[in-house]
Amino acid sequence: MNFFTLTKLGRTLLLTAVVAVGLLSVGCGGDDGGNDNPANNGSNNNGGNNTVGNNTCTSGGSCKSKEMPDGKKWLTENLNIETADSWCYNGSPDSCRKYGRLYTWSAANATCQSIGWRLPDTSDWNRLVAAAGGQSTAGKKLKAASGWNNNGNGTNETGFSALPGGFRGSNGGFNHAGNDGNWWTATEYDAGGAYYRDVYYDDDYVDEDYDDKSLGFSVRCVKDA
Repeated sequence: MNFFTLTKLGRTLLLTAVVAVGLLSVGCGGDDGGNDNPANNGSNNNGGNNTVGNNTCTSGGSCKSKEMPDGKKWLTENLNIETADSWCYNGSPDSCRKYGRLYTWSAANATCQSIGWRLPDTSDWNRLVAAAGGQSTAGKKLKAASGWNNNGNGTNETGFSALPGGFRGSNGGFNHAGNDGNWWTATEYDAGGAYYRDVYYDDDYVDEDYDDKSLGFSVRCVKDA
């Protein structure tokens, strides 16, 4: 990322302030339930089910998906299959049901492959963003029509239904649910880092950056239609 670079410092401070206000009023992550579980560092189970939203998603089953304007088939909900190196935001199963799980880069790759899909690379994301109107405005068509803080919702014209699941930092802390969504790509920056895409509540820009593979981000899988 870096969330801590000078170019993003202003945005990070703003989002942190918004999250802090949300924590005081309704609990962690807005309406995530705030069921923190330090004993398992947020890696609690999800009722024993491998689910994407309310849809069973296993190697022998099907996932909720749609052909997007780029001609590829994408999951239309964040991946929510419990694996090693994946977490519910703040340890709350309600957050997993709402936002899906947050995965390390390696876990994201392996989990998509385990259900017969793949983690999209930067070229997949480039095509999707271009088909949705381009980097500066595609967020509007990709974001869900509800669920984003401060009425930062999109039109969801594509049916992608992007939700702001936030992220899990390298120190194990959870940040920015309700404010931004971050999705791994399969493309590596170097041995320790990989690229991801992110969308924020306060604009429609689809950003590209890179960060450490140990961070926990949301996941969408893709396959040829």
